[in-house]
Amino acid sequence: MSRTNQKLRTRKDLLEAASRLLARGGTPTLDDVAAEANISRATAYRYFSGLDALLLEASLDIAVPHPDELFGLEDSSDPINRLNRVDSALHDMINAHEPSLRAMLAHSLQRGPKVEGGIPARQNRRTPLIEAALEPARDEFSPEMREMLVAALGLIIGTEAMVVFKDVLRSDDADARRTKAWMIATLVNAARREAKGPA
Repeated sequence: MSRTNQKLRTRKDLLEAASRLLARGGTPTLDDVAAEANISRATAYRYFSGLDALLLEASLDIAVPHPDELFGLEDSSDPINRLNRVDSALHDMINAHEPSLRAMLAHSLQRGPKVEGGIPARQNRRTPLIEAALEPARDEFSPEMREMLVAALGLIIGTEAMVVFKDVLRSDDADARRTKAWMIATLVNAARREAKGPA
């Protein structure tokens, strides 16, 4: 796990470095990004096929809210309310950046789940938000049930679910939001019942 975590950290360092350079204006080169991240150019190329792929994902990385942005002033501890806030924020972000997110999704599908050397092809942005939403209610679930709940929620919160709603189910935006809110409540309540055990 430590090797996997290190590779995820390196990938995130590259994205954060690119995001900082983009925020300063202009279009950085891959050498610029590698230098900003204190990573060699050769290493940067192992994580991203090229500058365009890196900058595309970095621009989307900027658009994903940080947990503190969503919950810094939030006084509700109800996991359903907090998860709906996560889903709404990501839903809005996906709508605003849909072409770029579809391009990134297509790129990751072409590369497969891992590229050479076990380097992850994608960054996981939804799980930290889901975990932050569940944090105040952590004692409501066993560790195993909480882990399963996070995984289940990850299937319905994010770009892939939106693609299914739009392309496969042909749902409009309001129906997609309503269905996801029902799914979130259903999953949380099922996990709560499981934690309580048989009546």
